[in-house]
Amino acid sequence: MTLTLRQMRYFEALAREKHFGRAAEAVHISQPALSAQILDMEQGLGVRLVERNRNGILLTRQGEEVLAQVRSVLEQVERLESGVRSNGRMLDGPVRIGIIPTVAPYLVPKLVPCLRERYASIEIELKEAVTDRLILDLQDGTLDAVIAALPIEGDGTEAFPLFVDRFFMAMANNAEAILLSPLIETQVDVDRLLLLEEGHCLREQALSVCGTAGKRSLVTFGATSMTTLLQMVSHDMGMTLIPEMAIPTETARNDIRIVPFAEPAPSREIGLIWRKSSGRRDEMKALAEAVASCAPAPR
Repeated sequence: MTLTLRQMRYFEALAREKHFGRAAEAVHISQPALSAQILDMEQGLGVRLVERNRNGILLTRQGEEVLAQVRSVLEQVERLESGVRSNGRMLDGPVRIGIIPTVAPYLVPKLVPCLRERYASIEIELKEAVTDRLILDLQDGTLDAVIAALPIEGDGTEAFPLFVDRFFMAMANNAEAILLSPLIETQVDVDRLLLLEEGHCLREQALSVCGTAGKRSLVTFGATSMTTLLQMVSHDMGMTLIPEMAIPTETARNDIRIVPFAEPAPSREIGLIWRKSSGRRDEMKALAEAVASCAPAPR
């Protein structure tokens, strides 16, 4: 039996998701079909690749060895397909971009039409997730690029800076507490500081800005999205750090007051991250320039 690229892609998805159902969904086939392909792959290679259990799967020692080789083959195939597909044209065909949740809602509405205007043949695929998840998908080849806050620690990745996004403090318009403007970071009442849940880089940035890194007892709630957080703020349940790019959208739909920090204001740098091994540096640079050009303008 000959090992096929399809089987390798299915096996890589299974190894990444650690679950037959999720892996089948990721590659757009039924779970029985995926299971049959993996079984055929095991029989063809003459080794057991996965251990099946109630919670999902574990890779065997042979499975780990095969996975490393499979990912190397798939990366080479991706480079070949990319080179043939582009044939000298920039950003021609599918481009899979991951974006963190505190950037996506405010960038995507401008990004998609901007990219389609510049590159008529581009096929944009977007995924929103926290930074760690996106970087894993980037390294696995599931994504071509990631838009996230810099710096990023990832083996074999490179980043192009896009823009600087300043931080402000958001509080309810009818809040009893009065914050001086411009705000000094040490004046923030950390007992009323609302944060995104663990895994969001903005959570750690807020703790750092407000000088509370490591003081977990001060954090009493973790929201799953910026929108949820600001709805709580509008009901005077606390205050939170808000990125500048989110202000136009969120002030239009929430009854909140924006208080600037004293200069030099805290900020984050948003960048485009990609794999060095993809051989697409020129394309990624063009993508970064396009993203930077359509980013929300500073206040």
